[in-house]
This record gives sequence, C-alpha cells and structure tokens, in this order.
Amino acid sequence: MVHHLRFFFEAGVDVPLWPDDMDSPYGYPCELERLPITPALQADLARLSDWYQSSIDWDYPPDPSPWSDEELLLFTQQADTALEALRRELGAGWTVRDQRRG
Repeated sequence: MVHHLRFFFEAGVDVPLWPDDMDSPYGYPCELERLPITPALQADLARLSDWYQSSIDWDYPPDPSPWSDEELLLFTQQADTALEALRRELGAGWTVRDQRRG
C-alpha cells in the first residue's frame, strides 16, 4: 500500500502536509508526530510552516507579501530541502506531491 501526501503551506495552518484521505490515520492535516520521520524533520517542517505565516500581511491578507525577494528565495530553498528529506525519510511506501506552485 502506498500512502499519498500533498506538500504545501496554508495560511493559519502549522503543518505543510495533507493526506488525500480526510479520514487518514495521520490526521488532516497531518500530525507530524504520527508520521515515520525523525523529530528533527518534524521540527523543521513545523518551523517552515510557522515562517510561512510571516509571508502574509495579516492586517490585509490580499496585499502583497511583506517578504523581500531574498527571503522568498531562502524560504523556497529551505522548503525544497525539507521536501527532499521528507521523501527520503518516508521511503518507497509514500508519495509526496509538491503542490506549492499551483
């Protein structure tokens, strides 16, 4: 059996992983501690989700992001690295789709 997850960041949500099945044993969105990944990766994914929240102008969310181009690039690079680590740690029994870009 292959487990399927979607990887993306969402306003007001503290994790970037969503199972296809809303009744998933891993929660919806995923509860990171339920996944077979290291505590270090759990912490990194939570850190990235928290950091993502600062990309939103919470006074008026439709406004452009307060992030500079450099911060966006740094965030994207770190999210890419975390996604690679996630796929590596989960292994062959998992498919993680990157849905950050549409």
